[in-house]
Amino acid sequence: MNRIKEVLKDKGISQTWLAKQTGKSYNTINEYSRNVRQPSLEDLYKIAKILNVEAKELLVPIKQLN
Repeated sequence: MNRIKEVLKDKGISQTWLAKQTGKSYNTINEYSRNVRQPSLEDLYKIAKILNVEAKELLVPIKQLN
């Protein structure tokens, strides 16, 4: 599970913009945002760098999953 959708919303950034920055398709970013698909660790770190956040901020704490 990830928080990409929430971080994008908080920063006022669109999925389309993130797709362009990462070189991923809009559909891939949309699937990440909806937690249909999870990014690889490499992609997670890339997204975190682009969004200027730490990678751990894109992850859902285990406590929230229970």
